[in-house]
Amino acid sequence: MKTICFLFSPVTHQIRGKKVHTALKVTTQALATTKDKSLTKENQEFLDNVVNDLYANQPEYRSPLADGPWKRNVYTKRTLRTGVLAIKLGNLPQWSKDGKKITTTLLQVIVDNHVIRYYSPEVFKTQAGWLPRWSDKYGSVVVGALSTDPRKYNEQYNEQFLEAGVPPKRKLTRFLVTQDAAIQPGTPLNAMHFRPGDFVDCSAKTIHHGFQGAVKRWGFKGLPKTHGTTKKHRSVGGIGGKTIVSVWKGKKMPGVMGGKWRTLKGLKILRINTKYNVLYVKGQNIPGETHTFVRINDTVLPLRRKTENPPPMPTWYPEDESEQLAEEYFDEDLFQFTNESLDLKTGTK
Repeated sequence: MKTICFLFSPVTHQIRGKKVHTALKVTTQALATTKDKSLTKENQEFLDNVVNDLYANQPEYRSPLADGPWKRNVYTKRTLRTGVLAIKLGNLPQWSKDGKKITTTLLQVIVDNHVIRYYSPEVFKTQAGWLPRWSDKYGSVVVGALSTDPRKYNEQYNEQFLEAGVPPKRKLTRFLVTQDAAIQPGTPLNAMHFRPGDFVDCSAKTIHHGFQGAVKRWGFKGLPKTHGTTKKHRSVGGIGGKTIVSVWKGKKMPGVMGGKWRTLKGLKILRINTKYNVLYVKGQNIPGETHTFVRINDTVLPLRRKTENPPPMPTWYPEDESEQLAEEYFDEDLFQFTNESLDLKTGTK
């Protein structure tokens, strides 16, 4: 039995039709196929207690760093920080201070996001997935989420988590980072990695509909119902006659619909709930269904990157807060329901 570990993006989605394999580069890690049948019930319970003592009883935001974080640099307009893994919860309306309705998408940052490994630009250049256009600008950070029992995986897979000092993760993904945003393995990541008002890019896999015709896939009108049309009502029609005499590349035709990675750029964070690690992101068209895994990172759009009030570098640490962390943080333009919405003053005649 095998499990697929995606270095670029996690995969969890409902399949509506036949599954196809995309060109996304993945690595396959084998599960532990052999089971020691000589273990008694008492020995099995002992191993369960050892695993629980090592991993299950750890606080959610506990950092395994023994010597503290690496050197923290200053944020610049060319800085690219690491991202986080989140789960799409659904849509919820919010309102601005002037009464305008804003539809948001709730993304819950998984509580056990940890940095697994950091690769410098020199090392990342020699790995699979590197593109020449990146040159020596970017390194990579492997982020994992959803801790699991180490006995489910083989020794080779578990070894890559030893440096970070965290339990094995079910989901792995990789983010490009600049050298000034290098982050130490084992660093926990949560919703405070971002702030209200920041703009982010969200990547996820679209809903898989399987093989569909041109009417459903592209919204074609179809052929007339009458006047000689026979068994061709939902067909494409002409695809390359007359002077073309061939089917051009990119022609809209029947094929596999959905199931591909798409990225929405420049989405604004309107609200952050620190108790449940939830981000309220503006917009309702983030790819994927509910409970889909979503990659969230700082936007690459140059006009929406902040330089005056930069985000924490390379991430947020609990010691950065001098006061107790509030449960809710709101954008300055978002209305808070704890405030008065209407102030009536009695006039005098």
